[in-house]
Amino acid sequence: MGESQQAAGRVEWPSPGQCPGTGTSGCPSAEETELLQRWNSLATGFRDLTDQLLADAQREIGLPPSLLEVLCFLATAPEQAAPMRLVAQSLGFSTAGTTGVVDRLADAGLVERRPSSSDRRVTYAALTPLGRERATATARVFADSVRRRVVEPLGDEGFASLAGAFASLELAGDPLTGGGVSTRSAGEATPESG
Repeated sequence: MGESQQAAGRVEWPSPGQCPGTGTSGCPSAEETELLQRWNSLATGFRDLTDQLLADAQREIGLPPSLLEVLCFLATAPEQAAPMRLVAQSLGFSTAGTTGVVDRLADAGLVERRPSSSDRRVTYAALTPLGRERATATARVFADSVRRRVVEPLGDEGFASLAGAFASLELAGDPLTGGGVSTRSAGEATPESG
């Protein structure tokens, strides 16, 4: 696959006569190819947009994207704290990746770990007062970037429609997706630096 095809999120499959094996069993149909090309464009576009939004925030705030993601998540969590497992699931980080990010945030004085009052197996990541300041600044920069890069081009209704369409998919209960949670190490597929 050439770089221009990768950039566009498109895969060109060989024509049926060029497929490996016998008949057309080695290649997707034209309908399947179109469907996969649309999906690849959507998935690539979403990843690229997320990377751009995080890069905008990184330039303004000076923290790596994985740390910014956790700050934004905690800023909107009840009492600005969440169980580490929930942080990992919500952001698609591995357990080890989440631990590393929270360690870095704790070392910077932005987050503290708190034990659960009801379950000693659960540890919460909670924003400190300095963390609240940084999280608020991060949320403002990120929201401004979303407005500029997404809402302005799509319009308020287009953005609401897109968000509603994604929310309506409800993958969390789908047994084929394993609960709809994919794990990646913190910072994977993001413009990580520093």
